[in-house]
Amino acid sequence: MHPPSELAPAAPDLAALDRVLCDCRACPRLVAWREEVGRVKRKSFADQTYWARPIPGFGPPDARLLIVGLAPAAHGGNRTGRMFTGDRSGDILVEALHSLGLANQPTSVSADDGLQLRGVRFTAPVHCAPPDNKPTPAERDTCRPWLVRELQLTRPTVRAMVVLGAFGWQALFPAIAAAGTWTVPKPRPTFGHGVRVELPAADDGPALAIHGCYHVSQQNTFTGKLTPEMLREVIGAAAAEAGLR
Repeated sequence: MHPPSELAPAAPDLAALDRVLCDCRACPRLVAWREEVGRVKRKSFADQTYWARPIPGFGPPDARLLIVGLAPAAHGGNRTGRMFTGDRSGDILVEALHSLGLANQPTSVSADDGLQLRGVRFTAPVHCAPPDNKPTPAERDTCRPWLVRELQLTRPTVRAMVVLGAFGWQALFPAIAAAGTWTVPKPRPTFGHGVRVELPAADDGPALAIHGCYHVSQQNTFTGKLTPEMLREVIGAAAAEAGLR
């Protein structure tokens, strides 16, 4: 199979990008892990068929706000086939979006549960579930062309991003630079919860506002490092800049 560096740039639109992404087998370690998880399964999901493939972005093609995560969860997205679906992280994120009027329902349980995002699209720098939630730098870089093309295709409408966690933050800026859509400052901005960075356009279009937020992982939400109020505050600010509120 051709690598992402050849397949992603050829995608004419988001639907085509999502279709070809789902067949990617470029990273042997990630392919082996996602498929092993799908065979072994978690006991509570033993009767379910796992997706066990790369997870595409999710949301309307004319989204004005991108929410950038890390990678799919082994028994969340890797099971359900949709980002931030079927695990506690997705529950917290979608509940926050619903409370802000950016989702039609407060839960994200399965790919056929009727969830609709309003002006928002989920994406990630790595599209396969990694062992221990830790992609390698090589896996991140191999997966980058998918995000690069997604940024190019959403350029006409996207005005703001919320980046969940330091990994996504660090992976995003090289992708933006490669996409040629906005200008990345030097040195690159440092991640922090509540950090806001504005990137000027590399073309004649509008600028992009990027907001940092702690990841919606159970480690952060159970310990109170990230509360629902903190999450809503960051997403609400980004949504306002994107013209969604």
